[in-house]
Parts: sequence; C-alpha cells; structure tokens
Amino acid sequence: MRIDKYLWCVRYFKTRNIATTACKKGHVKVNDTVVKASREVYPTDTIVLRKDQVNYTLTVLDIPPNRVGAKLVDIYRVDKTPKSAFEAQEMLKLAKDYYRKKGVGRPTKKDRRDLDDLALENEQ
Repeated sequence: MRIDKYLWCVRYFKTRNIATTACKKGHVKVNDTVVKASREVYPTDTIVLRKDQVNYTLTVLDIPPNRVGAKLVDIYRVDKTPKSAFEAQEMLKLAKDYYRKKGVGRPTKKDRRDLDDLALENEQ
C-alpha cells in the first residue's frame, strides 16, 4: 500500500491529498529515508511523521484493506511517539495564548509600552 494511502487509512490525515502534500514537503520518513507519496509500506516499517510540530513515530503492524474506524487503528500500527513531544506542543499553545486572545484588536498604549520595556530589557 502507498504511504499516503496508509497514513490516510490509519487516520493521521483527514484526506489523501493532505497526506500526499505532506510527503511532497518531506514531512514523512520511512526507515529514516524521506519518501515520495508513492512509496510502498510493508509490515515492520518505521514511519516518522511531522504533523502540527510533533514528530510522530509509528511502526506498521499490518496493512488495512481500506480506511478504518478510530477504534481499530491500533490493530494496524504501534505509536511510539514520546510523551515529551506532546508536552512541548502544549507549552507552545500556552505561550501563544498568553499575551492576547486572537481577534481582541489592536494593542493598547499600555501594551505597546510594555512591549517597548521588554525589548529594552532584552537588549541590555
């Protein structure tokens, strides 16, 4: 089975087109080699996939006949992604949300002054 179809079947991507694009961009490696979307996948292959700033590591157990339900995904792969990768993603989300919520508007005078003070502290 093709790597893009496999990643779509085991629900790492919502569409095959998105999976193919990820392969073209070099976000997918099989056995430590960057692969094209047409690369065949076999049981015992190790896949490293970069998605949402997290490097997922999975091992292929079996090839699904077609797209499977979320409860059946574990039959076809073993996820070996370390927990620290997800913790780093959570910290990144918190860092983005800390200053101002999206859509709140322009910075106020006080916000601008605080930013200027922060920039001066970092220069010293």
